[in-house]
Amino acid sequence: MIGAAGFVAERHLKAISETGNRLLVASDTFDVMGRMDHYFPDADFFTQFDEFATFVRQIQQSGSPLDFCSICSPNYLHEKHIDFSLHHSINAICEKPLVIFPEELERIRDKESRSGKKVWTILQLRHHPVIASLKEWVDQQPKEKVFDIDLAYITSRGKWYFKSWKGDMTKSGGVVANIGVHFFDMLLWIFGKVKDSRVHVYAPHKAAGFLQLERARVRWFLSLDYDDIPEKSRTRGSRTYRSIVIENRELEFSEGFTNLHTVSYSHIIAGEGFGIETAAPCIDLTHRIRNSPVTGVKGDYHPFLSQSGIIPE
Repeated sequence: MIGAAGFVAERHLKAISETGNRLLVASDTFDVMGRMDHYFPDADFFTQFDEFATFVRQIQQSGSPLDFCSICSPNYLHEKHIDFSLHHSINAICEKPLVIFPEELERIRDKESRSGKKVWTILQLRHHPVIASLKEWVDQQPKEKVFDIDLAYITSRGKWYFKSWKGDMTKSGGVVANIGVHFFDMLLWIFGKVKDSRVHVYAPHKAAGFLQLERARVRWFLSLDYDDIPEKSRTRGSRTYRSIVIENRELEFSEGFTNLHTVSYSHIIAGEGFGIETAAPCIDLTHRIRNSPVTGVKGDYHPFLSQSGIIPE
């Protein structure tokens, strides 16, 4: 595992354990790794990547080579670490977003084809029971039906966020890639390809816009601002809010995320995970949004924009 000290890494540690697998070696520049004692106390650990790489090469030259490399490092290092994994003949399991830029996607696609190994990514919303049920319901509706949807995802972050790599657009891809990529993947998976995209707001702490998909008109809103969380959720002590309103029917799915990485690992180990081609459309879309002109709040905009104090034009 690369990036074993990161926030999301514990979900991967848990998934490796719960699928009956074993972590042999992990690496991170941060060295306070007590969490590993709960899952894999016997795993080797390195803070120096060169030492980690040497250890991996020794394993690969032994009679029991590694099957997977779990990549939980910062977004801007994903391509480098996927390359490391493929170069050492190890299948990669990379946390979302697989990469930030489409040109990175092209490079790892080429390296994967030459390596004989696979690159998998985590798109856990496809395994969420509420989302899976939504797709099943949509698929049963008339093919000509175009749905009206409001999507909101608010996950509050403190001041530390903007001092870290996550607050650096070039390293994280901004809020659209860092917190939104798997939501855009979900929309494309259920409602089809992008026909039009408009961006109403794009800032370091929030973004919003409109998508015309083959089977949906989507007003979307992403935010890191605690004040954007609806009051009913704040009174319950929640600092995260996820909601899809489809045809005036709300699907609130803030719960049910505890085992989705384990489900993802189970599918990957069975050879049924989500690879480069599955991840490509949402990476292309987040890149397009990030590089689109900001129109201002007009037309079909998400109602949370008004609630967050942004004045419509």
